Amino acid sequence: MSAQLTDEEALNRVASYCSTAEHCRAEINEKLQRWGIAYDTIARILDRLESEKFIDDERFCRAFVNDKFRFAKWGKMKIAQGLYMKKIPSDVAWRYLNEIDEEEYLSILRDLLASKRKSVHAADDYELNGKLMRFAMSRGFELKDIKRCIDIPDEEEQID
Repeated sequence: MSAQLTDEEALNRVASYCSTAEHCRAEINEKLQRWGIAYDTIARILDRLESEKFIDDERFCRAFVNDKFRFAKWGKMKIAQGLYMKKIPSDVAWRYLNEIDEEEYLSILRDLLASKRKSVHAADDYELNGKLMRFAMSRGFELKDIKRCIDIPDEEEQID
């Protein structure tokens, strides 16, 4: 920002920005800091935006979880990391992460693994499964879920 914004101009500009998409408190705080707004003014602007429902971390969290799961096909661990980076409290994050339907979650993981399996070159099943597991883990899925979808028996099952 070349010219210094007044408090009212900053509020109006950031309110307009918030009305176009969901944003969390941390994102708006960071944006206002980049604009060179004083910290006490930032606190007042953020409080006003929250009271007028322009920003709501719980609403943001619900939208973030839904979008990253359904459209980006991220696993719970990667979504949780993304929410952590946005400074969303972990209890709020896990409340919405735990609302994800387990059957739908595993179905998306199975579809991802099936499409990846077509493009993976491996000498044997062991190498193929290793590559698929690394791929799924990089997408944020947990090992227990990946094993269920690749049909790899758990260590406990092998001991029996």
